[in-house]
Amino acid sequence: MPKKYVVFLKTIWRSWFIILVIIIIILAIYNPLAAIILSIITIALFIASYIPSFFFKNRLLRFLKKYYRIEESDIVKGFGKEKDKIRKNLFNLSQNQEKRDWLIILLNNKYIFYHRDLIEKFIELQTKGYGEKELFETFKKLDINTRAEIQTIEETLKRHNRINQKNQNSQKIE
Repeated sequence: MPKKYVVFLKTIWRSWFIILVIIIIILAIYNPLAAIILSIITIALFIASYIPSFFFKNRLLRFLKKYYRIEESDIVKGFGKEKDKIRKNLFNLSQNQEKRDWLIILLNNKYIFYHRDLIEKFIELQTKGYGEKELFETFKKLDINTRAEIQTIEETLKRHNRINQKNQNSQKIE
């Protein structure tokens, strides 16, 4: 019995906007001033509903910047929130990182965050002509476990136009 009640409430919650619009239209017919006030309150509540997610995203980013490299599982343990919510925010952050100084990659179906200092050092060594093997040996001290990680970092930086591809191609030819 309680499960049916919960399902009913979830159904209503999913269609709350349509129900609210119908109520406002009916109210506008009988009392336009009340409909305007209800509309303003609804818009204010709708905007206010985005504030917690905005603060969560900023808190998550501040937490991430404390580490040179941190994996998704460690973020979930250290941050103490739901895995799906953190994963969703990491996905959103990874989509909008072209002008950011940090980097988030997806490797083996888990997100990994890299600090600004590590990425600057990576780009610096990359432009000096270090190959994948030399980069891996250099960054092994910072818990980079595989060469696939180095490749993924490099591909992500190229995809976001944060690494000079022409310079790298000319160094490979020499």
